[in-house]
Amino acid sequence: MRVLQDPLIGPDCRAMLEEGEVDDRFLMILFLVVERLRENNSSWKPYLDMLPTTFGNPLWFTDDEILELEGTTLYRATQLQKKTLMSLFENKVKSLVRKLLALDGNTEREATFEDFLWANSVFWSRALNIPFPRSYVFPTFQEDNGCHSTVDDILCEGGVSVNGSSGERAPSSSSQEDTVWVEGLVPGIDFCNHDLKAMATWEVDGTGLVTGSPCSMYLLSAERSLFSVGKEISISYGNKGNEELLYLYGFVMENNPDDYLMVTSLACTFHIYILFYVLSSTPIAND
Repeated sequence: MRVLQDPLIGPDCRAMLEEGEVDDRFLMILFLVVERLRENNSSWKPYLDMLPTTFGNPLWFTDDEILELEGTTLYRATQLQKKTLMSLFENKVKSLVRKLLALDGNTEREATFEDFLWANSVFWSRALNIPFPRSYVFPTFQEDNGCHSTVDDILCEGGVSVNGSSGERAPSSSSQEDTVWVEGLVPGIDFCNHDLKAMATWEVDGTGLVTGSPCSMYLLSAERSLFSVGKEISISYGNKGNEELLYLYGFVMENNPDDYLMVTSLACTFHIYILFYVLSSTPIAND
């Protein structure tokens, strides 16, 4: 999903990036809220209709369910996260969504906190950390005054990381052009569930030699034999313990070999909360 290239709201979203109103991750979540409320006017409706409407992560727990986590690091981290999201919704999301919907002539629909919570959960439970050629991620825009600028310039001026961590570029294996790691949703591949013994990995076809479409993505079987009809295709979300899996994705693994019990002193508690925030801002990489 390429927000800045959207014909309706792309220009306004780009302006928000230039002015520092939003960062790249928040813009993607905002885009999901807007497209959900546009309903039949959204070209993404077929994809959005296939996404879950609720999630199993603790942000969606009832009051009774969240009490089951009391005494754990996850309990406090969830409380802090929900408080942060509610503040963000009231102070920024509602007004920005209203502004973008007006571009579609829709002045009656209002975003609810559940819309925002849904979009936040969609992004953080399904986003991939993807290596793309720099020119694909940062196309050049023609300005009214004849000058050229790129999305890269906008993000860098606003201090926005392009890969969710340090913003480092890695050399491309397929060409001399730099590879840029970006976070995004990839319809189809993001339907794959996690498994300790993944059936496939995903790859980026930078040149188009495999798929016929440059910079497209495809799944590569990890099995030596052919897939049987009806067999689920799974990928790996990485080596994560059950507390992390529940916090990010809303599920746990039975007999998880990467599970562990975190034992901390009070002095370490604050640092553990920070760790959970870091976890919630790191989409799935292709391990």
